[in-house]
Amino acid sequence: MAQLRLDYEKFIDQEAIILVIGPEDQKAFRSYWQQANLPFRGLPNPDHSVLKQFGQEVNLFKLGRMPAQVIIDKQGIARYAHYGKAMSDIPDNEELVAILREINQEQELIRS
Repeated sequence: MAQLRLDYEKFIDQEAIILVIGPEDQKAFRSYWQQANLPFRGLPNPDHSVLKQFGQEVNLFKLGRMPAQVIIDKQGIARYAHYGKAMSDIPDNEELVAILREINQEQELIRS
């Protein structure tokens, strides 16, 4: 999550809304959000119901839920998904911003 904060403005420039869904309960999630001063939205999901719908994997040998990034376009269609195989397996921000830019360009072509 911290890496998303570093380039938050780049995501906003691409009209993206960042929503982080985590397995913690509401109290733990709120506490972390306040301590880390995160500028984007968070959704506690202790029963894993949302995370399961997106196919996020669990690996008990690697500390639980593996990272997953999903980009959903303005029509609600999942356009990109990355499912990490380790906690460090996360696309860098530039890659995600480039994908957002491409999606936005495609959407603009469709509208014109």
